[in-house]
Amino acid sequence: MSEKAMTIDDIARDLGISKTTVSRAISGKGRIGNATRERVLSYIKEHDYKPNAMARGLAEQRTCNIAVVWPMDANLVDMPFFQKVLVGICDVTSREGYDVLITIDRGPEAVDLRRVIDNRKVDGVILTRTLLEDLSAAFLKESSVPFVTMGTSEDNDITWVDNDNEAACRELMEQLLEEGCKRFALIGGDENYAITGQRLAGYKKALLEAGLPFEQELCIRQSDFEKATGEILSGLLEKKVSCIVCMDDAIAREVLLSCHDMGIGIPQDIRIASFYSSQILENAKSPVTSIRFDERALGEAAAEQILCKIRGEKPRNVIVSSHQIMKKGPIGL
Repeated sequence: MSEKAMTIDDIARDLGISKTTVSRAISGKGRIGNATRERVLSYIKEHDYKPNAMARGLAEQRTCNIAVVWPMDANLVDMPFFQKVLVGICDVTSREGYDVLITIDRGPEAVDLRRVIDNRKVDGVILTRTLLEDLSAAFLKESSVPFVTMGTSEDNDITWVDNDNEAACRELMEQLLEEGCKRFALIGGDENYAITGQRLAGYKKALLEAGLPFEQELCIRQSDFEKATGEILSGLLEKKVSCIVCMDDAIAREVLLSCHDMGIGIPQDIRIASFYSSQILENAKSPVTSIRFDERALGEAAAEQILCKIRGEKPRNVIVSSHQIMKKGPIGL
């Protein structure tokens, strides 16, 4: 053969058979004799033929694209998480000849996602955030497009992958209790996010196992904290709270900055912990105990399950258990 890439036309001509027969041998579909199939496959292997992805997709009525949906409210703080997840997804999908199309979830109407589905641009979808009232998931169920959520779902018809958030949060709390913390406050968490409930469950379970009460008045919404930061922090010190646990790194960063501005010493006056660690906390000058998850492994698990669904195989829900409790020592403000 010349330097020009081999085509199905070339194979058909060299073997003296039709292009249709070659296509059937490659796809494994359609009526074709075993001897002819083996003859085509042997020729392909000998000449290292790689089918054109677009042509193969058309023949099998596939786009060879997977949509990864990012939430509209994702900001610069969230980007490292989504970037690592995306690397994991692409590692898996690229090996199967799939490309990734990123789209944005723009709220209840899901305009971008609907356009992608209506125009048949993808074979499957990965939702990177799970909500209790998840309109995007409901739309995908109605459209019959294969999809996977990153985050646990109580809907038995939805395939999901997730970190073991409850166990990780309980483990972090146990670490803090061992270090002498006795009274905790919890800040942040959107109640519509499935992960908020998992983190809260781990928090409560650790307190229960330690024989400590769960104090609802010490659970503070992020919006309330943002409106009355100084008042809330002063109140927590007055109530002898020994540790503020933040639902994620973005909230922990705000708590750290506010404590610094108010002259509250960490850990001298109060401890700070976070249920999610990122580069934001790695660069913090004050000690923060936090949880580091393997976002890349989470992305890989999501990609494996969506490909499984696309192939018509039975998928499974996956819990990624790899996490670490990160204890950053005090290095001063």
